[in-house]
Amino acid sequence: MKDFKEQSSLQPDIIIGRNAVLQALDSGRTIDSLFVAKGEKNGSIFVILKKCKEKGIVVKEVDRKKLDLMCGEMNHQNVIAKCAAHEYSTVEDILNLAKERGEEPFIIICDELEDPHNLGAIIRTAEITGAHGVIIPKRRSVTLSYTVAKTSAGAIEYVPVAKVGNLANEIEKLKKLGLWIYAADMNGEDWCKTDFTGATALVIGSEGKGVSRLVKEKCDVTVSLPMKGKINSLNASVAAGILMMEVSRQRSDIKRI
Repeated sequence: MKDFKEQSSLQPDIIIGRNAVLQALDSGRTIDSLFVAKGEKNGSIFVILKKCKEKGIVVKEVDRKKLDLMCGEMNHQNVIAKCAAHEYSTVEDILNLAKERGEEPFIIICDELEDPHNLGAIIRTAEITGAHGVIIPKRRSVTLSYTVAKTSAGAIEYVPVAKVGNLANEIEKLKKLGLWIYAADMNGEDWCKTDFTGATALVIGSEGKGVSRLVKEKCDVTVSLPMKGKINSLNASVAAGILMMEVSRQRSDIKRI
């Protein structure tokens, strides 16, 4: 009973211990990543690692001290799983949703966002502006944590989020399907003069580095927001929100014509 009370007081997206993690894997629960102590590969840990490989789950080898910090004083048995607050969709699901609505695809691509509050806010605005889905990378990115779910204010239930292995490759696939890819970055076209009425994907970069070089090279157009103050950048979710609203406005104007 003590162990249950201790675990229930932790974040709801954390699963601790070998048996608990194995049960989560076997039940089909959506797991974002597995944290395992460096050098630990024996016994049931080997089985856990094999199942994670089969399911394409990201495995991170970390120091035991990190595992201790993640779960307090509980016995983690050298393994912790971090679960998603919602099941992931596929890029195909997102495109099918656009087709069902009879609309040109409108997709948000998040390039290595680190702050769960930013991703949650982007998902919330995506729902309000009629975007068909959000794409995030499998690695080096915030995932669908419970903080993301809370910040989205329920929008996570309505906006499909797909997690892909390689953003650059995914952008190439979307371009072949007729989507125009717009990177939100400095020194680009005026956002107000950009035509977003067709099949559109907006790329929002990370909080510190912006859109990565390789991803930016794959984009068709770079769009910028005017900066009149002394600070030369906007919060990622704020910039995304402004651009999503403009896409929505242009699409609404087309419908009224």
